[in-house]
Amino acid sequence: MTQKTTTTASQRMMIPLATTKRKTKTPIPKESEIRAQIKQYLEWQGWFVFYHLQGLGSYPGLPDLQAVKDGRTIYIEVKRPGGRQSAKQKKFQQDLEAAGGIYILARKIEDLNMVKYL
Repeated sequence: MTQKTTTTASQRMMIPLATTKRKTKTPIPKESEIRAQIKQYLEWQGWFVFYHLQGLGSYPGLPDLQAVKDGRTIYIEVKRPGGRQSAKQKKFQQDLEAAGGIYILARKIEDLNMVKYL
């Protein structure tokens, strides 16, 4: 005859569980989150900031944000860390800078450090 063994609740609590340390990755913020942070930061600095919606009739490669203060205008393309500009965005940047405009490629607020000198 086989004997069935049972464990009580107190015995089950004493059984050690395997513990593993998992490395948690810092989540990469969404581009919309970075854009909102940059917009809010510039507004705190007194800039008038607005978002460009891409759509039918938009200039190809138009950056995400435009900021104006004291008659100065800057254009800001927002990318996630590791994100790359499209060919149209690179062309817009070249054309804008050739015309004397200021273009910033920003992946985080710290990329705007030069703005305080404008």
